[in-house]
Amino acid sequence: MKLKISVCMATYNGAAYIREQLVSILTQLNPEDEIIISDDCSTDNTLEIISSFKDKRIKLIQNPNQASPVTNFENALKQASGDVIFLSDQDDIWMDNKVSKTLQLLAQYDLVLSDAIVIDGEGKEIFRSFYKKNYSGKGFLFNWVNNSYLGCCLAFNRKVLDYCLPFPEKIAMHDIWIGLNAAFTFKCIHLNEPLIWYRQHGKNTVVAFKKTHLPVYYQISYRLYMMYHIIKRRFSRRFK
Repeated sequence: MKLKISVCMATYNGAAYIREQLVSILTQLNPEDEIIISDDCSTDNTLEIISSFKDKRIKLIQNPNQASPVTNFENALKQASGDVIFLSDQDDIWMDNKVSKTLQLLAQYDLVLSDAIVIDGEGKEIFRSFYKKNYSGKGFLFNWVNNSYLGCCLAFNRKVLDYCLPFPEKIAMHDIWIGLNAAFTFKCIHLNEPLIWYRQHGKNTVVAFKKTHLPVYYQISYRLYMMYHIIKRRFSRRFK
């Protein structure tokens, strides 16, 4: 049986790179698949570029809770009808084998996290491996301390999506929430192979590798908040 794919993307002023990203995705999808794009009130010509594709697989919606990448992604995820969910940023590039390789792995696992080659705004390689630069590792506790779950490198099946929705109100980021829940409850794999070019151009909504200036108390409190809700979700779904 052919699985339906839902690619969920959050956009905000992504005109510079979104055309290249959408082309790299659409060439790997079947006619029955979909790209759900939740836009956070872009003020550039992002929406015009998306509309210019005139592709029925692209479904453009507005984020009702503005100015948050977490709610923007959640808005897209709530509209997903596929059996398999891919998360996508607006400014990366998918490698030609991303979908095929991921689907092979999802036949055995519930969530796939792949590596990425990090590039700059002009497409030049900065780092060969996001994993190595981020000191990524496996396991729930490791990632609770040092998150490896980069959203644009995540794909998962329908039961992971249904389990993770809705998001608690004050989680730090959507990808950390999804990844940690999957690590705690489902079968995951960390693929030591890049499947995207991950673009860091200085205007990203979320910037990787940047040293955090968040207060220590906040870093501790958001991890404790996340842990509380992960355990709460596990027990609430278990006894439902």
